[in-house]
Amino acid sequence: MTSRRWIRPLLWSLASLALLALLAWALRPAPVPVSVARVSAAPFVDSVIEEGRTRLRATWNVSVPIAGYLQRVVLEVGDDVEQGQPLFLLEPSPAPALDPRSRQQAEDMLQAAEARLRAAQANLETARAERRFVEAEFERYRILHQRNLVSTADLDQRRSQRDRLSAIESAAASSVEAARFEVASARAVLAVASGQRDDAEHPALEVRAPIAGKVLTRYRCCEGSVAAGEPIIELGNLSDLEVQVDLLSMDAVRVRPGMAVRLTGWGGEESLAGVVRRIEPAGFTRISALGVDEQRVPVIVDFSEELDPAALGLGSGFRVDAEFLVWQADEVLQLPTSALFRADGEWRVFRVEGEHARQVPITPGRRSGLATQVLDGLQAGDRIITHPGERVAEGVRVHIDE
Repeated sequence: MTSRRWIRPLLWSLASLALLALLAWALRPAPVPVSVARVSAAPFVDSVIEEGRTRLRATWNVSVPIAGYLQRVVLEVGDDVEQGQPLFLLEPSPAPALDPRSRQQAEDMLQAAEARLRAAQANLETARAERRFVEAEFERYRILHQRNLVSTADLDQRRSQRDRLSAIESAAASSVEAARFEVASARAVLAVASGQRDDAEHPALEVRAPIAGKVLTRYRCCEGSVAAGEPIIELGNLSDLEVQVDLLSMDAVRVRPGMAVRLTGWGGEESLAGVVRRIEPAGFTRISALGVDEQRVPVIVDFSEELDPAALGLGSGFRVDAEFLVWQADEVLQLPTSALFRADGEWRVFRVEGEHARQVPITPGRRSGLATQVLDGLQAGDRIITHPGERVAEGVRVHIDE
């Protein structure tokens, strides 16, 4: 009887403890669902990716050497040209047509010039007649002087008259030539009526190609008057293509001449090899799509020597994606960058140990997109929580969300 009296309270105590344990288990916090990733050793590439544009290393703007009248340019954009091939023809500028008033003035000037010519010719005939008379007089005096019938002073006087009239005749002849030029000039002015040019009298000037290449731009196609120095055609050789990439200044300091570049997004399936040739020493400010001022630095990339960009269909101003290979290795311990967070001034991650999350301090290395190099603190195969939320804390139970 005594033993039965003790058994009943004991059973009730055990049942109460079991009920409390069941209640505690039911009320315990549910595990936090998390996503995990494993730390792995794999190839790692630290790169800078930016959009670029192809351009020609050198172009030639063929312009008009002198002012004139341009004939129609028959070459079109994309046409091939050989070195020395005529590009366009340039004629002398046409004279302006005369209005009725100017034409009447030109006719009056022509008549006046012709009158001056007739007067000059009459003066010339007079001078010649006087010169012939004086020469005859001089001959007679010379014979008389030989016979001592006239003095030497009289002979010298006749010689002086002869020389003076000879000079007057020469001046009259020059006046006739000047009057003829005035008549020709007046007739030329009067002949200008419609601004037309005579091709036989005014041959066209051929402007030839300085290089062999393609026509990139045709600034002027139709005929008309042009000023000296006006550009007509731009030429270039597509074999001299290069790529200009405007990098952020913080990325440009990581790039060095000779660095390998992988070019993608140009339209073909395979990537193209390139190499950094020059980093420009001066940057510029560009506003991003979000309205933020960005300091950009132009970086020039050359295609590899075995590539012919023109044969691939590339031209000037084509878009490409340039990936600058800053550093790469085959076996690098790495984890997703989204697993990192800062705590107490150091980088940490949550590592899953059994069913609980444990904070682990690590030493990160290089970053490349979504992956970060691990220098210390983790081993290959460790499971770490990606994108840890506010509910994830030290020692909390977690449930891996598959």
